Amino acid sequence: MFESRYQSFESVADPSFGRERLALLRGRLAELGLDGFLVPRADKHQNEYVPPSEERLAWLSGFTGSAGLAVVLAGRAVIFVDGRYVLAVRDQVDLDCFEPVALVQTSPEAWFAANLPQGAKIGYDPWLHTPAQIERYRRACALAGAELVPVDDNPIDVVWVDRPAHPLGKINAHPKKFAGESAESKLARIQRSLGTNDALLVSDPHAVAWAFNIRGRDVAHTPLPLAYALIFNPERIPDIKPRLYVDARKLDVALQEKLCVLADLAEPPLLELDLKELGRNSKTVSFDHATVPVKLADLLKEAGGCHEVGPDPIALLKACKNKTELKGMREAHRRDGAAMTTFLHWFAVNAPSGRLTEIEAAEALETFRRDTGKLKDVSFPSIAAAGPNAAIPHYHVTVKTNRRIGKGIFLIDSGGQYEDGTTDITRTLSVGRPTALMRDRFTRVLKGHIAIARAVFPKGTAGSQIDAFARMALWQAGLDFDHGTGHGVGSYLSVHEGPQRIAKTGGVALEPGMILSNEPGYYNAGQWGIRIENLVVVEPREIPGAEREMLGFETITLAPIDLALVDPKLLDAQEIAWLNAYHARVVAELAPLVEPEVLRWLKQVTKRLKKP
Repeated sequence: MFESRYQSFESVADPSFGRERLALLRGRLAELGLDGFLVPRADKHQNEYVPPSEERLAWLSGFTGSAGLAVVLAGRAVIFVDGRYVLAVRDQVDLDCFEPVALVQTSPEAWFAANLPQGAKIGYDPWLHTPAQIERYRRACALAGAELVPVDDNPIDVVWVDRPAHPLGKINAHPKKFAGESAESKLARIQRSLGTNDALLVSDPHAVAWAFNIRGRDVAHTPLPLAYALIFNPERIPDIKPRLYVDARKLDVALQEKLCVLADLAEPPLLELDLKELGRNSKTVSFDHATVPVKLADLLKEAGGCHEVGPDPIALLKACKNKTELKGMREAHRRDGAAMTTFLHWFAVNAPSGRLTEIEAAEALETFRRDTGKLKDVSFPSIAAAGPNAAIPHYHVTVKTNRRIGKGIFLIDSGGQYEDGTTDITRTLSVGRPTALMRDRFTRVLKGHIAIARAVFPKGTAGSQIDAFARMALWQAGLDFDHGTGHGVGSYLSVHEGPQRIAKTGGVALEPGMILSNEPGYYNAGQWGIRIENLVVVEPREIPGAEREMLGFETITLAPIDLALVDPKLLDAQEIAWLNAYHARVVAELAPLVEPEVLRWLKQVTKRLKKP
């Protein structure tokens, strides 16, 4: 009845190969005269999702997280992970071969300075690191008396004999009815942002997709075309169209003709030649500090050019959605909300039997989304987590880890990709009667969620300034969570989009049209976990008598929050009013989209709360 077409539950993490593959890599390093090598979880664009051909860290170690760095020395290997993966990494790698290191405790730079041998030569692939990363690593190596050495041919690629081929996913036009603005208009806005620089190298495929109104199929779950672009400043280099570096095999004739009006098309290897030519002519090129490979920055500089490494101007343009994109996102969330609510009803009926598994739940939810007839992909592999698995923030269910859903807590974090929008939602569900501790922790998380949803703040406020709102109720009980409160979300692009964030590190001012997640959580390690996530849009707020321009959030995710886990005694009157109003809106907007049986259930589970 239910099936998954867009995600796999087979485990690609196999720690048993770690020892053998480390030996192969170390043998190659010895041939190159290197004492160590850096293996980041990265591709040439620093993408979150990478094609199979770029999964070098997973191939070497078994670790499949979306961020990580292995440092391989002759007699030692360590793997750095962030707070999302401190538990998962220990299950995915051979702990006799790799030592996990939590980034929150030790940075790579601190580890280099303290552990690298005097005189060691540590190799790195300059296509897989940014200039800022390499500069930090180089300084740390110098403190230890070691040397960082670029390696043209990645040694892993030499020993990875069955490495998958590079992707050739078909690229499609993203119509203006979804984009809301022509590519010509976007490119003109980008050119106006270049100031006195001669050109901008677009190294982020999300930015390429947005600027040229195209979408691709080169990576899973995000419709990316792996490509670069050069956009020239018409005031400095007139009469030259932008140049799009893309494998022509990804383009059909009609799209080639359309793109040729906007840009000169070139094969990717020509980018290096063009950067060298700009360098020889002493041109200044802007590079995106977050995604540009140090290889390209060094190439321009060595040819005689100047590079200005900083924020990609496209990121902010892309983050502030236009009216068409916002309309599409709202429509996508209504559609997705109906699918999610249908799933929640199905789950409420079937979970008490104790026979459902995590995989069956994930398959059911994907099927309900596909039944909309609009789903292009899931926006990330669903986190379907029962019991102790819910305490792992980025748990990924596999056939090996699949649990039956018993009494207690079940957490489902999932999303869909639709041409008119990208969704991301988390609901924590009670199976059977929850304990008093579960209700306390859930309600504290809910209070933080409501605090963000109701927040009003002056224009210019950054996400870091409101992150504490989501944590206050947890802090009052001596609790916290180790991830950010919210990430940006794209429009039929990445479910994780910058530069906006609600986090301690979120230094970018929030602006109208930005979309972010609101997802505080609590994790009782080894027992259960809680997260409540909706997406919100930054919008202007009119306040009578206000002396400053104010902003707030519109919640666009629509699905019921499990009231069985709510302790009303911990909510104040305004929080209860928000929850009741949210549920009333969920019912009103989803009523025309769900089956009568689902609607009856929805009305039952969203009955108004009253203050005890």
